[in-house]
Amino acid sequence: MSDHGEAAREARPAGGAQEPESGAAPAPHPVRGTAHGTAPVPLSVLDLVTVGSGSTASASLRTSVALAKLAEARGYRRHWVAEHHSMPGVASSSPAVILAHLVAHTSRIRLGSGGVMLPNHAPLAVAEQFGTLEALAPGRIDLGLGRAPGTDGRTAAALRGPGRAEEGHDEFPRRLAELTRFLDDDFPDGHPYARIHAVPGPVQGPAGRPPLWLLGSSGFSARLAGELGLPFAYAHHFSAAGTLPALDLYRQTFRPSAALDAPYAVIGVSALAADTAAEARAQALTGALSMLRLRAGRPGLIPTPEEAAAYDFSPPEREFADGWLANVVHGTPDEVRAGLDALAARTGADELMLTANAHGGAARLRSYELVADAYGMPAGEPQGD
Repeated sequence: MSDHGEAAREARPAGGAQEPESGAAPAPHPVRGTAHGTAPVPLSVLDLVTVGSGSTASASLRTSVALAKLAEARGYRRHWVAEHHSMPGVASSSPAVILAHLVAHTSRIRLGSGGVMLPNHAPLAVAEQFGTLEALAPGRIDLGLGRAPGTDGRTAAALRGPGRAEEGHDEFPRRLAELTRFLDDDFPDGHPYARIHAVPGPVQGPAGRPPLWLLGSSGFSARLAGELGLPFAYAHHFSAAGTLPALDLYRQTFRPSAALDAPYAVIGVSALAADTAAEARAQALTGALSMLRLRAGRPGLIPTPEEAAAYDFSPPEREFADGWLANVVHGTPDEVRAGLDALAARTGADELMLTANAHGGAARLRSYELVADAYGMPAGEPQGD
């Protein structure tokens, strides 16, 4: 089996990266985007499909559809769905299923996983799922991959089954290389999988495939993404202290590939805009309390602003909540714009992927609308189904 170095050597253009026919307009780059309005870099959406107290997963999934349509109309670059498990307040356990639904309600915006937690899945299954998505929406699908389980250890063991619960991180490069081989349908002769094909896929004829992204909150994925010449997305929204070291490592280790000729780094950012600073803080506090309960082993639905305001924080809990809020860019639209501008300048990120964690869908949608307004991004109405 090849190592991750071979995966880099064998990297191929993906999705919309094919060379245009003579005289045709250049195809949009599958990774790099264009900033709209006065935004310093392209802006995107990270969707956790959060479920608030008193609501349902069905309602949250309807919000995700509305959000994807809004993001497409307002010029956001991409809409990614994150994989999490056994968390009552997060309904995004099956990114591929949700993405198929979003494909049916959009026509232009890139859709992808932020990410699929590869250790939880067989590489062939991931290749087939995202090959199907690519067939449904050619040139619009991103395959972001993470090496964490997206849950606690017991749930990870239940997902992976007997014998794989303690699989080490050193398995990730091997599984990534295997997934790449399935996507490209190019296992060498004599390999046990040489006659196994991911379908839909290249075995059926020339076709694009989703670009691969590596996601992470540490130096491991940063270095691997750099060595493979892949785009990298860093989880600044929950691991801000490591952002600059990880981005530096990614850029230092980057080797040009068929996918990218230069580094491309996205950072996930917790950002919440509201009509008033007080309203934004009240909504952001619901996310802080939810994360506090998750860290304490008591995950639940996202609390209401009233519940969060009435909660009696102990001194250690207050310290945690204040630290969490300090990493959320929240306030009025002008305050959020200033915070995002400063973050882009400080990190040199090529793209900001915003996640608006709030109790209700209306607050989340309003936040993305206000951010788009603050930057003068295209004004448009969500289109059709």
